[in-house]
Amino acid sequence: MAIAPALKPSAQAAPKTETINTRFIIVISMVAALGGLLFGFDTAIISGTIPYITPYFGLDGYSLGWAVSSILIGCATGAMAAGLFADKYGRRVTLIACALLFALSGLGAGLVSNFTFFVLFRLIGGLGVGAAAMISPMYIAETTPASLRGRLVALYQLAIVLGILLAYFSNYFFESFGENNWRYMFISQLIPSFLFLVALLFVPETPRWLVKKGLKGEALVILTKISGSVAADAEIEEIENTFKCEKDSGLKILFSKTYRPVLFIGVLIAVFQQVTGINSILYYAPVIFKETGLSNTSSLLQTIGIGVVNVVSTFIAIGLVDKVGRKKFLLIGSLLMGLSLVAISLCFHFRYFDNYVVLGLMVIYVGTFGCTLGAVTWVYLSEIFPNRVRGIAMSVATLALWLADFIVTYTFPVMTRQLGTSNTLFCYAAFCLIAFIYVIFRVPETKGRSLEEIESIFIKK
Repeated sequence: MAIAPALKPSAQAAPKTETINTRFIIVISMVAALGGLLFGFDTAIISGTIPYITPYFGLDGYSLGWAVSSILIGCATGAMAAGLFADKYGRRVTLIACALLFALSGLGAGLVSNFTFFVLFRLIGGLGVGAAAMISPMYIAETTPASLRGRLVALYQLAIVLGILLAYFSNYFFESFGENNWRYMFISQLIPSFLFLVALLFVPETPRWLVKKGLKGEALVILTKISGSVAADAEIEEIENTFKCEKDSGLKILFSKTYRPVLFIGVLIAVFQQVTGINSILYYAPVIFKETGLSNTSSLLQTIGIGVVNVVSTFIAIGLVDKVGRKKFLLIGSLLMGLSLVAISLCFHFRYFDNYVVLGLMVIYVGTFGCTLGAVTWVYLSEIFPNRVRGIAMSVATLALWLADFIVTYTFPVMTRQLGTSNTLFCYAAFCLIAFIYVIFRVPETKGRSLEEIESIFIKK
């Protein structure tokens, strides 16, 4: 099936601006986006514990890679199961389960003394993080109008980087707490988990899921609150039309000739976000900085600086993604990230660490990721899949993302020991080039269109 040419946004792409209940939309989007806070917090909390869990559990390169990346197996499993769970029980209930799993993971990992149980609790946390990673942006996409969708889904990435920054501060705060400091770092996960859980009690289910379950009246109430009664009536009809043609919405139809091309695009975009190296940099940032000759405390401080840049850059994405567009951001990100990685690689190759040059290049790399691939990937994944298969399609794409994250994270300690840091970073730069080429030729623009209009771009019935 060929990709249909881009269509001009119709007059019904979004309700009139003056009818949109912006405050309500922003509030429920911010709550859903807190799922990203769990993702980001766990991504970074492990980085501060590495110098302490390594001698405590007696880890070598392979077991350290497993300790750090084991959560990603849970994430992959959680992402795959979440689509089916969310389609059956709803997006909101699934997010509540995510908060509970993440809290259990932090408490358990912080209390155990056996490496096997440590990994087990990391896997449990992964179930929650992986599910939230696909459900949170999907919830936002299914409740927001086209004119606001890009920047509000980008709130999810903002929550991720805020979670990363909070974890870096937590690591720095507990670093001086003695031999059990790593336990306090993990247990601190209870705070964002509780915040997320309480906030979820005050948000509604998504209207598109309600329509899918035949609860048209409830969906109409929510859509009316979002965009007014006239726009809500029109949108309900448009949503219902996308569910009329086929009854099957499982894996069989997802891998059919009709839906396979858009699934392939989504999977590759998800994989590119990870194989370009971002989570290896974030997970192992203190280790990388220590290699430049810094002390552990100085490494953690520079890592906090990276976290601040990540947050600031995400605001750029929130402000511009609905103006510049998804495709341009993906292209700019792939190019600048690749160039930054090549420069960092050369610094390690020639052992040039003066004048904070590595820190500066890392800032460029992470900042670029934050306002391009970091935020835009979630925006793009949340909107390209048709209503009928969005839940299961998001599961498959997010599963691919977590598996790619696992492979990259698990292999980083091994690759740096076998190939050196310089060659490892150069490999990530090569993937940036591949992503750049793919986006040029295969990724359509989607900005300014309703979810139903985007479906017509990818799907020809």
